[in-house]
Amino acid sequence: MSLDQEQQDQMILHQLSQIEKFSSVHRRPDFDTNFAYGTAGFRMRADLLDSVVYRVGLLAALRSRKLDGETIGVMITASHNPPEDNGVKLIDPQGEMLEASWEVYATKFANARSDEELAREYFNVAETLKIRLDAPCKIAYGRDTRASGPALVSALKDGLSAAGAEFSDYGVLTTPQLHYIVKCINTAETSSPYGEPSQAGYYKKLAAAFKAVMKGKPKPGLITIDAANGVGGPKLAELLEVLGSESLEAVIVNDDVEATQKLNQQCGADYVKTQQKLPAGAEPEALQLYASLDGDADRIVFYYVDEAKKFFLLDGDKIASLAAMFIQELLEVSGVEDVEVGVVQTAYANGSSTAYLQDVLKVPVTCTSTGVKHLHHAAQLYDIGVYFEANGHGTVLFSAATIKALESFEAASPGQQSAVDTLLSLADVINQTVGDALSDLLLVLTVLAHKSWGPSEWNMAYTDLPNRLVRVVVDDRFAFKTEDAERRLVEPQGLQAQIDELVKKYKFGRSFVRASGTEDAVRVYAEAATRLEADELALKVSELLKGL
Repeated sequence: MSLDQEQQDQMILHQLSQIEKFSSVHRRPDFDTNFAYGTAGFRMRADLLDSVVYRVGLLAALRSRKLDGETIGVMITASHNPPEDNGVKLIDPQGEMLEASWEVYATKFANARSDEELAREYFNVAETLKIRLDAPCKIAYGRDTRASGPALVSALKDGLSAAGAEFSDYGVLTTPQLHYIVKCINTAETSSPYGEPSQAGYYKKLAAAFKAVMKGKPKPGLITIDAANGVGGPKLAELLEVLGSESLEAVIVNDDVEATQKLNQQCGADYVKTQQKLPAGAEPEALQLYASLDGDADRIVFYYVDEAKKFFLLDGDKIASLAAMFIQELLEVSGVEDVEVGVVQTAYANGSSTAYLQDVLKVPVTCTSTGVKHLHHAAQLYDIGVYFEANGHGTVLFSAATIKALESFEAASPGQQSAVDTLLSLADVINQTVGDALSDLLLVLTVLAHKSWGPSEWNMAYTDLPNRLVRVVVDDRFAFKTEDAERRLVEPQGLQAQIDELVKKYKFGRSFVRASGTEDAVRVYAEAATRLEADELALKVSELLKGL
């Protein structure tokens, strides 16, 4: 029974008073910098986040009420950032990132200067979007292994309690596991439930799909996995236990989650990608496959060394190319028609990978701005959309129509049926909600097993142009504005023309500058025909920035 007007008014007043009461416990830090909800949600030093996480709890409740009580996720993590940082982001009902239009409300809540202003913003959003504050709302939340996590969970719970939300604590888990759980909860009563909404259900689904797609294939060779001393270590161990040693054997290094100060220190996907060398704890063995996760296990990169101990990186571009090639081959064998495979990249994608996809595989490529939310939406426009950032964050999306077409396809031969079955199992191996390091690990191992490839054969598909990524601290990162999917600067005026002049001097030269989404710095990316030239171009572009 709905409340009458007087009861509604009383309930609203009570809720607003609770919001102000709890807000006084979680006061906004008194400093000039504004908070901004970006690609990674809110992310910064953990000691600045108490009020922000409390307010995210309020917004999560409103978001759920707006969506008729569907469960919204809240993840407390800072991924590849150093141990002293933390962050918080919201997950929409189908496991996707928060709808972009709501990022504005998140930013307004975080920047409210007083308890009263926060309550007004809360009420204004509810009134503007016609959200009933007496409507039910459900939240599922989790955190990574950072030392600051428990205190921030406490702030989140205060926000949810103040807003009158129903909430469930899923404890310590990877970011992709929470995305999975949220989608499972919201699809449980539909005709196509995504899975069991628990960590056990997550492991069960991945293990069953991996065993199905690997049926009749040799077990992958031993792989060493660097877990960045983050949550991915214990979760990978749990997955391996469910899979069983008969399906996969792996050595996990850098899995000390108790010593929280070790998180991402000289290890992890970001370290390996930017430093282009083995992480601490990995003993190089020629032609053996290695992988590194990041702190919350939503990124993965692969690598190996040859007989001369030379290091070779197999990053997100290599993963995307491998996946697109394999899926294209399966579609050709299956006989299923009118299924378009496309790849989505960012400006950070190596130029050689783009050329390989377009010229060799004949796969359409879309370039978007940096950030998974941009890639994810673009990938949804294809029947099968492959997206990976160069840093190793990505997944493969199979449209509902494509899954239906595969399920209903009448194969004309055992070979066609085998290809269709492999595609359907592959779709279950891949986390359809978000980039997932554990899921992507199984994806890569599947393709390599089917191709009978080792890491060197994978790497030989195309040769990366030498590249360099440099971080440059600047006074105001917001002064750097871009266009053309972040490949060209609009502001500061004149800077792009100077970059263009430098690029002309190098064979296969390419360089761009974009502001970091999480820190007061900009990123300079450069590639050229040789390592020396790529390093030199990156250095010269960086010097332009220092002269501003």
